[in-house]
Amino acid sequence: MTAGVDLGDPQTQAIRSDEDVVRVRQLVRTVAVAVRLSLVDQTKLVTAASELARNTLVYGGGGTAEVSTVDNGRRRGVRIVFADEGPGIADLDLALTDGYTTGGGLGLGLSGARRLVDEFDIDTGPGRGTRITVTKWSR
Repeated sequence: MTAGVDLGDPQTQAIRSDEDVVRVRQLVRTVAVAVRLSLVDQTKLVTAASELARNTLVYGGGGTAEVSTVDNGRRRGVRIVFADEGPGIADLDLALTDGYTTGGGLGLGLSGARRLVDEFDIDTGPGRGTRITVTKWSR
């Protein structure tokens, strides 16, 4: 993951319901506008965040999304960390395969969400939950 300087206190949104998934989308959109991401990049980031927030709710049993702004010296961006204490992902390679879905999401799956952002890091394993960090940089 590329280092970046945090530009302010991260904002954390609990993910326990469908309404919280909407709140994550709204928060991400607000921060993306503040960082001056293009409309296309805002849409990509909000779409990825929606998929990952829904996964946190459905597969992780709920968790959090922590949204922050970052600066790498050349440009600004938005970093989101999705964390849950669910069962974890048993077969990460399969979960990251294009077209793989267990249903219920936007149909993007993790691979689709990964393509929509500039940086994607996942830490998971059976019985230890999942932590996904994504970053979208301004152009």
